[in-house]
Amino acid sequence: MMSYSKRDEDSGRIGYHHYFDKTTVLQEARVFNESPINARKCRALLTKILYLISLGETFGTTEATELFFSVTKLFQSKDSALRQMVYLVIKELSTVAEDVIMVTSSLMKDMQPTSEVMYRANAIRVLRKITDASMLQGLERFLKAAIVDKNAKVSSAALVSSYHLYGIAREVVKRWANEAQEAINAKPQSAVSAATSYVTSFGGSAPQTYTAVSNSNIVQYHALGLLYAIRQKDRMAVSKLVQNYAAKSGMSGSVLRSPFAQCLLVRYACKVMEEDPSSTRAVYELLEGWLRHKSEMVNLEAAKAICEIKDATAKELFPAVTTLQNFLSSGKPSIKFAAIRALNKLAMTQPAAVAPCNIDMENMITDQNRSISTFAITTLLKTGNEASVERLMKQISGFMSEITDESKVLVVEAVGSLCIKFPAKHHVMLSFLSGALRDDGGYDFKRAVVEAIFNFVKYIPESKEAALSHLCEIIEDCEYSKLSVKILHLLGVEGPKCPQPTKYIRYIYNRVILENAVVRGAAVSALAKFGVNVEDEAVKQSVKVLLSRCLDDADDEVRDRATMYLNVIKTGDEKGYVKDDSTYALAYLERQLLTYVSNPEMADTPFDLSAVPKISRQDEQERGTQELGGALPSLGGRSNSPPHSGSASNGAGSRPAISSAPSLDQQALYAQKLAEVPEFASFGPLFKSTAKPVELTESETEYVVSCVKHVFSHHIVFQFNIKNTLNDSVLEDVNVLMTPDNDDVSLVEKVLIPAPQLVCDVPGVAYVAYERTVLDDYPECTFTNELKFIVKDCDPQTGEPDEEGFEDDYQVEEVSLAIADFVLPSYIPSFNKAWEELGDEYEVVETLALTSSPGLQEACRDLIALLGMQALENTGNVQGSNVHTMILSGIFIGGVRVLARCRMTYDSSTGVTLQLGIRSANAEVSQVMIGAIA
Repeated sequence: MMSYSKRDEDSGRIGYHHYFDKTTVLQEARVFNESPINARKCRALLTKILYLISLGETFGTTEATELFFSVTKLFQSKDSALRQMVYLVIKELSTVAEDVIMVTSSLMKDMQPTSEVMYRANAIRVLRKITDASMLQGLERFLKAAIVDKNAKVSSAALVSSYHLYGIAREVVKRWANEAQEAINAKPQSAVSAATSYVTSFGGSAPQTYTAVSNSNIVQYHALGLLYAIRQKDRMAVSKLVQNYAAKSGMSGSVLRSPFAQCLLVRYACKVMEEDPSSTRAVYELLEGWLRHKSEMVNLEAAKAICEIKDATAKELFPAVTTLQNFLSSGKPSIKFAAIRALNKLAMTQPAAVAPCNIDMENMITDQNRSISTFAITTLLKTGNEASVERLMKQISGFMSEITDESKVLVVEAVGSLCIKFPAKHHVMLSFLSGALRDDGGYDFKRAVVEAIFNFVKYIPESKEAALSHLCEIIEDCEYSKLSVKILHLLGVEGPKCPQPTKYIRYIYNRVILENAVVRGAAVSALAKFGVNVEDEAVKQSVKVLLSRCLDDADDEVRDRATMYLNVIKTGDEKGYVKDDSTYALAYLERQLLTYVSNPEMADTPFDLSAVPKISRQDEQERGTQELGGALPSLGGRSNSPPHSGSASNGAGSRPAISSAPSLDQQALYAQKLAEVPEFASFGPLFKSTAKPVELTESETEYVVSCVKHVFSHHIVFQFNIKNTLNDSVLEDVNVLMTPDNDDVSLVEKVLIPAPQLVCDVPGVAYVAYERTVLDDYPECTFTNELKFIVKDCDPQTGEPDEEGFEDDYQVEEVSLAIADFVLPSYIPSFNKAWEELGDEYEVVETLALTSSPGLQEACRDLIALLGMQALENTGNVQGSNVHTMILSGIFIGGVRVLARCRMTYDSSTGVTLQLGIRSANAEVSQVMIGAIA
């Protein structure tokens, strides 16, 4: 039946703003020139302008300038609502229009004490937008007066504007610290008599009298923020600020009446604790006092701060957890949400500390607010016991379809981590995850479920077959190619190891028939792994038949993969294609290639790929996952790797933390920084940098110095990171004088680059570079180090140094150069194969007594540090026996592969006895490496 009713757009429901554009608005701007001014029309047009700007409409410079000055004509209007719109539009157009400084006189007129409060506050905000550093000197006295104004709107506008101006004129705003402090310390107006201000009036120089600065709570919040911004570079001043305003916190007569300001003070106290670990106890006492504040907001902020203290004990966490537990029964949803979220975060690292809250959190599972119930469930999964897992899973399943994807991801990640804690309940958790996949959800949710199932395959052997079966069902109806590729890869790796590998081949080959080219290519690779790794000849023949059918695929990559893998299976040469678990460190390789291409002197020399270290594909994958922020959360603050039974008492995980080289991403950053120094351009590519800076001073000294060693093919660069902690002095021309303890060492100082200037708490870098004059000599020596510099006194407030200074020196700790500095740790997939390939022609074997190592785990740690090599196959961790063999791999400078086999025995009476075997392709390198220990 035809309807004769009006359309929605004609009924006015959409709003009249929908039907105009920029051109129409610019034409209507003529209304600003009418006399007398029509306030109603002007307000409507100004509203249209703001609406267009909010939609992202851009005005050209000419358009914005003409419109800006048309709007300024409205300053003559006495309509307060129109004037308020004028301020808003001018503030938005000031960033595009030209010559906006012309409106300064009108704004300053509105800033006079005789003007209306609304005009004054808005004029200050607009003036901040059009002011630059050169103009601020003339406006200083007006803004200082506004900061201590008795009206909260004016004072708050001046404080916020000052905070923003601090970025463009720090030295000027720093002089306003007294006014900011006065705004904080102002007592309630009833208790204050009239005060005399030194602030001059706008029309003359005579002092005037005002009642008192504003006692508004929001003014205290803004004033404290400005005061911290002024003092943040001075650690002692910030510490004093916290101590002064925390002295009476929460008591009657407290200086800070604003809960917002109190929360800000809590955060500043935490920053003091981060910068100065020695103040942890004092700050903790302050935080504990804030737990009893009358404001719930402050209680929550203090409790969160205590929960985030590193290495806090259960006793220290108890007051904060108790406070949060009390808030779980609050009638305010916002308070409950904040408390349960804080407990959820704490449960990731300290589940035992949160466990007393379990009963309260169980009552929140059925909360009407699904965000609260989701956090309650995920927290219980971290803190609950094995008996409660099944019950919790049933409760979660009841509301999974009602929560958002973000909440679903939190739940799934918690379940994925829980499998490590309670492996016996894997069947319940797998059933939950498979059911969750049937719910609607986006890529992030589906990826989280797949990653959680991967956890079961990786950490719970008895659940592997069930988990792989679930994954096979997922790829049958998976809409995301990325997930299908990941699952197919896992099936190719784990499927051949199962008792019945053939049942997975059907699922994989179905992808070759039904999916797109990307998935088909992954399926071909997965099939090839079955043909290589399954010993049954019938399976091999079946895989060959399936791969041969892929030779007619429409996509060239699928055809190429099938051809290659058929040849691999036929020839049996699978080591370098299917079974090789190593890959080049891509970040390091990229940096080396860039250095090679950009250096003309290396054009005639082939690129040395053997000098590029390899890492396992798992390491490369984990690094990429962490960069994307997709790593699974750890349970109880540990890594995702499962603990090894019988591990050493020092808690070593599956990957040793000891390394003589930094992460390869950090190595690439070092190489990039050094390549920017012209004096090092001829040194060639960087071979290795030390794992972490060697501290040469205590952290509490006036000058904090650390050293990083960078090794090139013929040069060694010592990078000294220096920080001046004194706020009353500036160091200039900071050199490091290095003296080797051996005069016969084959090193000649080549480059000396000083740090030009060191101001307080701003790190600087000085370099000293040596050249190895004898290339087949790898010097071991110790350097004494002394800083030489010029000291200039400076004003702690302004930071301006004096013109004259004096020379001074400062002694720091020694730096050693060892054989390990010439070795780069490198991963290889098969140690035994590489060991046999090197042969025993250049093998060196020594039997030694390690008297300085009290146990096998300590001996492993010391050997890795002395040799600078990488432990393979988890042999860097001792499994509790008195006999242990550690295998190591590395690349000696010049690209020479070095392998080491360390056979160790431990006896309580004789200590550790070591038989060390070194193999390399160079006899001299083998002797040098054995000499690092012997």
